[in-house]
Amino acid sequence: MLTVTLALLLALIALALPVAAVLGVLGLLLDQIFSNMPLSRAMGEVAWSTSKDFLLVAIPMFILLGEILLRAGIAERMYAAMVKWLSWIPGGLMHSNIGACAVFAATSGSSVATAATVGTVALPLIRKHGYNERLFLGTLAAGGTLGILIPPSINMIIYAVLTDTSIPKLYLAGIIPGVGLAGLFMLLVAVVCLVKPAWGGKRLSSNWAERIASLPNLLPPLGIFLVVVGSIYAGFATPTEAASLGVVAALGLAWAYGRLSLSMLREVLENTMRTTSMVMLIIVAAYFLNFILSAIGLSALLTDFISGLGLSKMQMLIAVVVFYLVLGCFMETLSMMITTIPIVAPVMFQLGFDPVWYGIVMVILIEMALITPPVGLNLFVVQSLRKHGALNDVIAGALPFVLAMLGAIALLAFFPGIALWLPAQFE
Repeated sequence: MLTVTLALLLALIALALPVAAVLGVLGLLLDQIFSNMPLSRAMGEVAWSTSKDFLLVAIPMFILLGEILLRAGIAERMYAAMVKWLSWIPGGLMHSNIGACAVFAATSGSSVATAATVGTVALPLIRKHGYNERLFLGTLAAGGTLGILIPPSINMIIYAVLTDTSIPKLYLAGIIPGVGLAGLFMLLVAVVCLVKPAWGGKRLSSNWAERIASLPNLLPPLGIFLVVVGSIYAGFATPTEAASLGVVAALGLAWAYGRLSLSMLREVLENTMRTTSMVMLIIVAAYFLNFILSAIGLSALLTDFISGLGLSKMQMLIAVVVFYLVLGCFMETLSMMITTIPIVAPVMFQLGFDPVWYGIVMVILIEMALITPPVGLNLFVVQSLRKHGALNDVIAGALPFVLAMLGAIALLAFFPGIALWLPAQFE
């Protein structure tokens, strides 16, 4: 059963079908091959029960928030401020890329939106200041992944729905690891540029007066962060309502910067509907596939097999990291989460791993999948903005940052308090 399932999955992926179609068609084929009952007739019920969850309403809200910020002119001002504060470090503007991604991640729940927004501003500066192009591209692709680790995060919402975990706790748990991972990225860039000074481009200098004068440009994204996350912990908004408040605040900023117009709103709403439709179709198709896998007994077989391996906690964690590292090379991140978490997460919880801690590890694993070839989504986003050269340049630049993410997981494994300390303070 497992062999046939994997063979069909790889065949459908090789046909270059859309991700949602791959998952849905795979479910239909497994129904025809292994089930004595017409399981496909449950598709309507699965679609309805999946999409009616109130928490999922936060997804289009966060997508809408990112689309507004993308067109509100905030990114240019924010990036200019980061240049003032970070360009003196070996690696110059590459630190500004990572810092701007980290700050923008605090306003957008999407890695793609983060990479696209900062990349649009930063890419023209590569040749102007003489940077190593591959490493510069890598900072944009990897920095963009911070969008799903630093709250708010769409992927954390989906993990919370799948595992019945507290979203406020997940959001708190992601703050320190998110900032720490950005620090690891910057450390990697600094070390590389100390070894290879020519890769660090032309050094830009700023005085303290210029830096202090640029601080107001960092306030809007931090203000959005406080509105979204602060309203949750103040107790007067659910995550979905907080996302809606973030949209209202973003519209206010767009109006203040003179970017709010009917044409802008039309473009924002069109892109939001397009992206939301894609995400929800993947979610529904993945839930349908999970239903089929459970009905034919494959999920139980896999769970029993994993449990029966007799691995220790640390051995199991290493196996899961390797599994997702390999799987992330072939599957889109959202479908990978929805199809594997219901199988893997219960086993991890039985071994004693904290659901909130494991959620942060899971998000970092998903981050790795965003920058590992051949289907790393952030790689294609950066390459599409670049509009010249080979995708291999982006891949080569991003791969060193996978090592930094593995280092972050190792630190979380040995020091779980990195993720769990902040949520414990609010209990």
